[in-house]
Amino acid sequence: MKIVVFVKYVPDAQSDRTFVDADKTTDRSVDGLLSELDEYPLEAALKIVEASDGEVIALTVGPDDAVDAVRKALQIGANSGVHILDDALHGSDASATSLVLAKAIEKLGEESPVDLVLTGIASTDGSTSLVPAQLAERLGWPQVTFASTLDATDSGVTIRRDGDVSSETVEASLPAVVSVTDQINEPRYPSFKGIMAAKKKPLDEWTIDDLGLNADQVGFAGSWTEVTDIAARPPRQAGEIITDEGDGGTKLVDFLAAQKLV
Repeated sequence: MKIVVFVKYVPDAQSDRTFVDADKTTDRSVDGLLSELDEYPLEAALKIVEASDGEVIALTVGPDDAVDAVRKALQIGANSGVHILDDALHGSDASATSLVLAKAIEKLGEESPVDLVLTGIASTDGSTSLVPAQLAERLGWPQVTFASTLDATDSGVTIRRDGDVSSETVEASLPAVVSVTDQINEPRYPSFKGIMAAKKKPLDEWTIDDLGLNADQVGFAGSWTEVTDIAARPPRQAGEIITDEGDGGTKLVDFLAAQKLV
């Protein structure tokens, strides 16, 4: 089975994340790392190929440093990686990104078809959850979302989706796009052997020309949405101190009720 896993390079959540005032895009000059939520689909893909036969390809779109996300995926166990790097991609929204990824999936399937695309439920920077659905639509593939479990065979996939009050089983034929939750598994860490082996694994770099795309199809020009204004998060306000004079519990409940928390 040929599985492609999306691995996004995102700003470190521990750093101060800001925007670039000139074009209102996320400032990606800060330290970054592989999105935590993308480690779960990577682990799911590795378990599938370990139980049968196949390969796992880690794919990312982003600036120079984004290759680090692919390198970590290779260290964890992916067989090969692809980094799509092009200045024209700057400013791409979910729709433009899904177009680039769809073209990449088609290119990866030229020699042998891609059977399965696995993604996280969202990226930890944008958190839109839009790309998997848009990708599936562009490819004409079924999409299965929020998988808490995943079973894959040569004919199809079966997932369990857990809701607040019930769970449901969903099946889809291959090829398919599947997004998984952080409940599906426990991602592994790169081993020393894996880190050394990753240095010999193929890692290709593609531009939009390699995908048959023009600059006006990506970036700001090819995006369906536009950020028109940004504002810094307001500073945290000082908390309210409740003095317990025998009625502290009542005061606390009154405060929570005023904030509509109870």
